[in-house]
Amino acid sequence: MEQPAHYTMSSLVRRSSIALLGFACLGLGGCSSEAPVENPPGQSDNAETETQEIAVAGTQRNILAFGNSLFAGYNVPKDDSYPAKLEVALREQGVNARVINAGVSGDTSAAGRQRFEFTLNAQEDAPDLLVLELGGNDLLRGVNPAETRANLAAMIETAQSRGIDVLLMGMQAPPNVGPEFLAEFNGLYGSLAQEYDVKLVPNWLEEVAMQPELIQADRIHPTVEGIEVLVSDTASDVAAALPGNQQ
Repeated sequence: MEQPAHYTMSSLVRRSSIALLGFACLGLGGCSSEAPVENPPGQSDNAETETQEIAVAGTQRNILAFGNSLFAGYNVPKDDSYPAKLEVALREQGVNARVINAGVSGDTSAAGRQRFEFTLNAQEDAPDLLVLELGGNDLLRGVNPAETRANLAAMIETAQSRGIDVLLMGMQAPPNVGPEFLAEFNGLYGSLAQEYDVKLVPNWLEEVAMQPELIQADRIHPTVEGIEVLVSDTASDVAAALPGNQQ
């Protein structure tokens, strides 16, 4: 079925300020309208990262960080990716966390949905928590928000059918996408969290969005320092979403 005109890729990509960080680009000239490229050869999207060993007690908590380049760690060392830094931060809080980086650069929600069950089946230990971060590339490409919502819903349902708790990482569209698209996209994460009773970080990029010094030259991906800010801002949300920690 043909999408309405305001949902077409061309009508959105023409606006030079649209990018994965959404409204962050509004204050930065020359935002790229191209989807992020794959990680450089030799840099694995799904490989476990070797993080600093911090002695902790208690049962190991397995966390699957499933997303796009914002999790994969685009153009930063693997040990500086969000999942790697998150594991360190959680262990510093006393949580015996093992965070698996299942981020793939360029993934839309549809691409994530296609590989989701395979990724779950490939885990040596079943995840206790899924941290689900997708939708930025849908926004960049002008995908109908209803499609994004359906794909995220399918992954949440699959995780819950396996007894895996979910933390949804939300984001916000820039206002220049048009009022109807803006309302639908900005509302989809909250409505999913309510419908499926999952934890939500409403706009997990908020702390770096308006600080250009924390964003790489592509005006899309956070720097190492930006990732550290994101981890600092959201690690407590991840810890609270772990089974047994929820209120």
